[in-house]
Amino acid sequence: MNYKPTIGTSINDLNTPCLIIDLTNLEHNMNHIKEFYSDKTSKLRPHSKNHKTPAIAHLQINTGGTVGGVCASKVSEAEVMVDSGIKSILITSEIVDVNKIKRMNLLAKRSEINVAIDDFNNAEEISKQASQENVNIGLIIEIETGMNRCGVQTPEMALNLAKSIMKLPNITFKGLMSHQTINGVPDLEERSLEAHKTIAKVIESKELIEQNNINVDIISTGETWSYDVAASIPGVTEIQGGSYLMMETDYHYMSEFAYSAKILATVTETQYSNTAILNVGMKHISILKGVPIIQFPKGCEIVNMDTISTTISTKGIDVGIGDQVILLPSQQDAMVSRWNEFIGVRDGLVENIWDITARGCIS
Repeated sequence: MNYKPTIGTSINDLNTPCLIIDLTNLEHNMNHIKEFYSDKTSKLRPHSKNHKTPAIAHLQINTGGTVGGVCASKVSEAEVMVDSGIKSILITSEIVDVNKIKRMNLLAKRSEINVAIDDFNNAEEISKQASQENVNIGLIIEIETGMNRCGVQTPEMALNLAKSIMKLPNITFKGLMSHQTINGVPDLEERSLEAHKTIAKVIESKELIEQNNINVDIISTGETWSYDVAASIPGVTEIQGGSYLMMETDYHYMSEFAYSAKILATVTETQYSNTAILNVGMKHISILKGVPIIQFPKGCEIVNMDTISTTISTKGIDVGIGDQVILLPSQQDAMVSRWNEFIGVRDGLVENIWDITARGCIS
């Protein structure tokens, strides 16, 4: 999947399948963030894992409404972002492998590097390696708020860890972070209630640590579903939003954002009544949160997906061999990692092509 059409090519003439990005919708989503956070004390720290593309990360930062940096889920993602000139990175996964810690510390020579931790031994190793490189790493204690994967369990544990790492050289305790999820199709009130309920533990931890005369500069939390409600919680300084930018069907209830990342496919077979076969499959688009939705032609639905093809029900809609079909992803991270480039389209024409430089950055 390494296809780079000429600028100005009509979308009708693109080789398919390909990953396209609707630039009008992309800009709409970035401008919404800019306007929403313009009068907020908290700002967005966009998550680069969703698009894995430095050019897009710089667009997010330059458009506004952000802290001036990004999140990365892996050291390898952070390396790509730092290489592109981004000056502030929060690595939202705990980094415990010694070799990865060494790579992370080298990045601190060129950029502000903060990283999630929930274990003192991990902090000690980061401190040891940072001392050898003569750099400083910011540590963000992760609070477990319901996902049952990483993070300390109680405010008291957060306090004890903060006290312990304060004694270590070449690291700085910066603050706290958390990540939450929500099920179903929540409305604004439900999103607000869930965000306040889960993030309350983070704020409680902050208050306890500050009562012990330790500064808590950063409270990094939230995500797309809580980008607005979490920003209203006193003490929150940054929101880790990612999915809003390109959107996915799992977030269809966030109607203020528009779908920008899409898969363009072609009908290759129409032998059977009310059925068509597309030249796209699970090799091209993730079904992690269900099958994609067909945006065009309207009314068609996916019946089955295999590795390289998809069967759709046309329900009497006139669909012929060679016709194009546009699919919306149910989950974008895993989809983007399958492609080498975004083809940026505006008004039906190719306007730019962005290399997905952090594709395959899994370590």
